[in-house]
Amino acid sequence: MPALAVLAGITAFLGLAAGVLVDRAAARFPWAPSRRASPRSWRAGRDTPVLAGVPAPGPHDRGEGDVEDPVAAMAVRPLVVLLTAALCGLTAWRFGASAELPAFLVLAVSGVLLGAIDVRHRLLPNRVVFPTLAAGAVLLTGAAAVAGEWPALLRAVLAAGAVFGVLLVMALVSPAGMGMGDVKLGAVLGLHLGWLGWPHVVLGLFAGFAVQAVLALVLLVVRRIGLRSELPFGPALLVGTGAVVLAPLVT
Repeated sequence: MPALAVLAGITAFLGLAAGVLVDRAAARFPWAPSRRASPRSWRAGRDTPVLAGVPAPGPHDRGEGDVEDPVAAMAVRPLVVLLTAALCGLTAWRFGASAELPAFLVLAVSGVLLGAIDVRHRLLPNRVVFPTLAAGAVLLTGAAAVAGEWPALLRAVLAAGAVFGVLLVMALVSPAGMGMGDVKLGAVLGLHLGWLGWPHVVLGLFAGFAVQAVLALVLLVVRRIGLRSELPFGPALLVGTGAVVLAPLVT
C-alpha cells in the first residue's frame, strides 16, 4: 500500500504538468489552419448554442490562427489542471505498477483535453482522437505481450469495433444529436473498456447516456437550455467511461 500511494502521488504530480499542457492546448484551440476536426453534425454552416451564453463557433467568430483571450483561458486553468492531476493519480491507484497503466494514463490526459475542447467548441478533433486510439492500441498490445493477456487485447479490439458500430448507427439515425467525432471517440473508449471486460463496455456506454440525460434534465430545470438545444455528447461518454474504470476504487 505505501508503494502504491507513492506511485499515485508521483503520477498525480506529473499530472499537474500534463494538466498545464492540456489547458494550454485547449485554450489555444483551434491550433492551426490545417487542423482536421470531427464536426458534431454533418450539416454545414450550423451555429447552435451549446449552453446559454456559450455559442458554438460560427463564420464570424475568431479565426483559426487566433489566440483566445488570455483572461478567458485563465478562468478554466485550475479546473483543467487539477482534474488532469486527480485523474492521473486515481488511475495509478487503480492499476498500480501494471503493464496497462500507461495506456489508461494516456486516455486520462487525452480525455480531459477532448472534453475541454468539446464543451467549448463542440468538436472532437481528429488530431487528438486518432493519436489516442493509436497510442492505446500500441500500449495495450505491449501490455498483452508483457502480461500474456492476448485474449484481453482481442476483446479490446472487438469492443472498439462494437462501440464504433453502435454509435455509428445512432449518428446515422440522428445526426443532430451525435456526430462522427463521438463515433470515433467511442472506438477509443471501447478499446480501453474492452480490455477490462465486456461488462465494462456495456456499463460504460450506459453510464455515458445516463450522464447526458441527467445533465440535460438539470440544465432544462434551471433553464440554461431549451427542449431543442443540443449538448456535446463527448464529455458524457468520457465521464461514464471514467466512472466505470475507476469504480473499483470505491467498491
